[in-house]
Amino acid sequence: MRQSTVPWWRWRAQVRSALHMFGDPTFQHECWLAGRPEYGTITDAVYRLVGDSWLDRWSANAYVGCMFADADEAAVVDAAVVEILAVLHEIGEDAPAPAYLTHARWSQVQAASRAAHVALALTDEDDPDVRPDSLDVLRIRTGGR
Repeated sequence: MRQSTVPWWRWRAQVRSALHMFGDPTFQHECWLAGRPEYGTITDAVYRLVGDSWLDRWSANAYVGCMFADADEAAVVDAAVVEILAVLHEIGEDAPAPAYLTHARWSQVQAASRAAHVALALTDEDDPDVRPDSLDVLRIRTGGR
């Protein structure tokens, strides 16, 4: 990911990581259902998406020019967040992966998340189809904890 896309590129990387995972059904089956710890859980991904950004309370439009390049990116991110949180609120925060992945609205979560991830990846000049980074790689790239 280009670090010069937006000033808050570390937060963007966290949001992109979550959207990438929510939008990739193959990843979900191979990693979340298999319980691979290097990628965290669905709850971990929700935290990366909304924990520091407050995207569960504020529109992504508030972050245009800081975390998102333009209003188009913000719109697709907002759409994904709405879908993800709708399922999360119905099922709860710490349910096992199959509870989420078999939810009736999960295909909408995947589609909206994929659209948002692709939009952000293309702005960052990244290949949207490369497997998501592990959490360790994400921490190294962003200097996170």
